[in-house]
Amino acid sequence: MRNTIIAGPCVIESAELLNTVAQELVRINDTLGTDIIFKASFDKANRTSIHSFRGPGLEKGLQMLADIKSRYGLRILTDIHESCQAEAAGEVADVLQIPAFLCRQTDLLVAAARTGRTVNIKKAQFLSGNDMRYPVEKARDAGAKDVWLTERGNTFGYNNLVVDFRNIDDMLGIVPTVIMDCTHSVQRPGGADGKTGGDRRFVPQMAMAAKAFGATGYFFEVHPDPDKGLSDAANMLELSKLENLVRRLAE
Repeated sequence: MRNTIIAGPCVIESAELLNTVAQELVRINDTLGTDIIFKASFDKANRTSIHSFRGPGLEKGLQMLADIKSRYGLRILTDIHESCQAEAAGEVADVLQIPAFLCRQTDLLVAAARTGRTVNIKKAQFLSGNDMRYPVEKARDAGAKDVWLTERGNTFGYNNLVVDFRNIDDMLGIVPTVIMDCTHSVQRPGGADGKTGGDRRFVPQMAMAAKAFGATGYFFEVHPDPDKGLSDAANMLELSKLENLVRRLAE
């Protein structure tokens, strides 16, 4: 079975950024025979500081993602934070993503499921892999036909995450598609003076370790110049390094 690969910038910063990333994803797809799903958020509603950049918002952001889908033929993934966003987002996105801290929000899961789109549920930082059977149950009972789970680490102390890769195997007992979020898992939440820090040098190791534990997909936030990114700058992988990593994961 071919790996599910998700990649794109953390947040929609500009049309230029979206086009730059999309063009590279198309090139990688053509070179490696992959089908990378384009990811970007129209609103980062969970930023550490109220002063942080959040994105263009629902209406403008979805139009920008629709333009990328139309122009490049890429499948789209975006996250929703409120149940009222699901219907509109589902008209554009092929995959609706439920943020980790919201994975137990019943109304959000139900709204996402009712769109008929694939629902990707991120495992909360405070839950085990086995605990994710209950969010999956909510989505399936609401009509979701295709549900994915994503591992992104657990909080065991302040400003840090630890990945227990055994969660991947546990979640594969619940759903057939388990994604490793290789960039958010290297975060140091809230640990950078009003924003989330992290260490992108560990992203390839997170991916390869997840492969060893049987992950069926990988999630990468990428940027042509991550240090200038307006959200999750410390964690995003350099866009130029994505092809080599995807190639290694396919070996």
